[in-house]
Amino acid sequence: MAKKKKQNNPNIITVNKKARFDYFITEDYQAGIELQGWEVKSLRQGKIQINESYILLKHNQAYLFGALITPLITASTHTVQDPLRLRKLLMNRKELDRLAKLVDQKGFTLVPLNLHWSRGKVKLSVGLAKGKKLHDKRATEKERDWNRDKQRLFKMTR
Repeated sequence: MAKKKKQNNPNIITVNKKARFDYFITEDYQAGIELQGWEVKSLRQGKIQINESYILLKHNQAYLFGALITPLITASTHTVQDPLRLRKLLMNRKELDRLAKLVDQKGFTLVPLNLHWSRGKVKLSVGLAKGKKLHDKRATEKERDWNRDKQRLFKMTR
């Protein structure tokens, strides 16, 4: 009999797998997102891509740039639906000031890690990250392959 697959967390809308591969994530923060009604409906259907998105800090505010929220076919035609618009992130002033200082001075960047529901509201996990070099990516890949092979060997010896 085949094993059942593990169910993913139903609260998670989407995950940016590329961020963990391309960056060293040092800290992560939670941020709310300012969304329009049609965007929330699209998120409930899972029609979002955050792989190519990043977070911009300007005028003491944080914005999600490059996230593609595809409008539903049944969405209203009375509003202009821009799938790639800037979306304001809702964070504490102290967090924003600290992140702005780190991004400006130490060469860090902010990347979206995942989008999830928390008490009926959409939250974005924001990672404070530093870019990986090519040899770092290869080492990560090698380590992941070794762990996978190790698990197979342990499974076969049981």
